Amino acid sequence: MRKHAFVALLLSPWIIGFLAFQLVPMLLSLYYSFTHYDLISSPKWIGFSNYKFMFGIGGAQDPYYWTGVKNTLWIIAFGVPLRIATGMATAMLLTRPRRGTNVYRTLFFMPSIAPRVGAALVFVYLLNPIGPMSQLIDAVPGINSPLWFGDPQWAKPALLFIAVWGVGDAIVLYMAGLLNIPRQLYEAIAIEGANAWQRFRHVTLPMLTPVIFFSLIIGVIDGFQYFDQAYIASGPASGNRGLGDPQNSLLFYGIWLYEQAFRYFHMGYAAAMAWVMFVAIMICTAVLLLTSKRWVHYGGGGLS
Repeated sequence: MRKHAFVALLLSPWIIGFLAFQLVPMLLSLYYSFTHYDLISSPKWIGFSNYKFMFGIGGAQDPYYWTGVKNTLWIIAFGVPLRIATGMATAMLLTRPRRGTNVYRTLFFMPSIAPRVGAALVFVYLLNPIGPMSQLIDAVPGINSPLWFGDPQWAKPALLFIAVWGVGDAIVLYMAGLLNIPRQLYEAIAIEGANAWQRFRHVTLPMLTPVIFFSLIIGVIDGFQYFDQAYIASGPASGNRGLGDPQNSLLFYGIWLYEQAFRYFHMGYAAAMAWVMFVAIMICTAVLLLTSKRWVHYGGGGLS
């Protein structure tokens, strides 16, 4: 009994912190999602009205909800594969024995530790219509630089530059995976006369699937919560008015949730949006976990 009490005492800071700062706020937000709550007056129970308004069931519908969903799915569909491909390709180059490899590894990793807001401000400056990148493109005969964050067709693709620039954390993971692949596998397949593509297809790629799977899970979760870069790019720093400008092309789910909660003080509706996002993340994670058995390969034990 004393042992259990001693263990509980050692764990009590974490248990108290979990209850006070995670479990209780989650349960309160679930309750608020069924209420009309503006942070000033007491919550008023309205049942599923917030969810009905969100999906347009039985009457009025949130005019920007599906715009936020579509933009968020776009950044997941294009941003996550781009980070995976860029991180893997760069890691393969950095694992080859060359002079100054450690210096290059450090340089590629450093952008990933920069604050997201700071990185977004840097790219807003670089991609400004009169910024260095635009001037460099305009200097090429016959090519005109797009407006980037001022053009609804180029605003989301411009965000991908920030994603690629900060891919250093993924590079480290792929480097660890590549360095953990036994050299004997490459020697064995080389004896069979395999070329570079066949070595990548039948050895490198299967052995990297656990890292790819991890990157995919984290990327999808981060994609649903995409906020910082888009909020900066759609704000006054880039010449926009905010709230997803230009033309709602940067109105992501997280931004619309933030606006509902802290601009319009629709805290009950924002809580409902947060729970829908939580359920969506859990469903996507569960699907990825279930399908991973077909394609994730672990060197010591076959498929997962």
